[in-house]
Amino acid sequence: MKKILMSWLVALFLVGCNTTKSIKIEQEVGLLKSVQERGYVICGVNAGLPGFSAQDDAGNWSGLDVDFCKAVAAGIFGDSSKVEFIGLNASQRFPTLASGNIDVLARNTTWTISRDVNLMFEFAGVNYYDGQGFLIPTDLDIKSAKALDGAFVCITKETTIQLNLND
Repeated sequence: MKKILMSWLVALFLVGCNTTKSIKIEQEVGLLKSVQERGYVICGVNAGLPGFSAQDDAGNWSGLDVDFCKAVAAGIFGDSSKVEFIGLNASQRFPTLASGNIDVLARNTTWTISRDVNLMFEFAGVNYYDGQGFLIPTDLDIKSAKALDGAFVCITKETTIQLNLND
């Protein structure tokens, strides 16, 4: 059981490695060893997305991505509190991961081919599937998003959502 768990944890830490196409196990083990020596995991999360990662008035983090990071900490240290959260916006997430200032990026990030190729990060897996759509009052009698040409739509810039909307 220990071997399987350790292999899974090494796979999770691939998320935090800025790697080349030929990933070497030494890099993953090196990151895991650094985290173990430090005594806690540094996890990049959304700066404030309720349900995924948000802080309350007392500074306590909660949400799906926060729980993922706590599970990683529990798997490594046997203690889910051995994690530090860094709140990141969309434009900060990739440079912060590339810099090594976080060990794991667990925030809303679409897994795309271009990110695999251009950023050279290793995605460990999908933990949430989502989609996009439009809610339009029925009295407008709009049957297609194409009929919204010229309309104003609020989105987060520099995200895959923006690219999808443009398409």
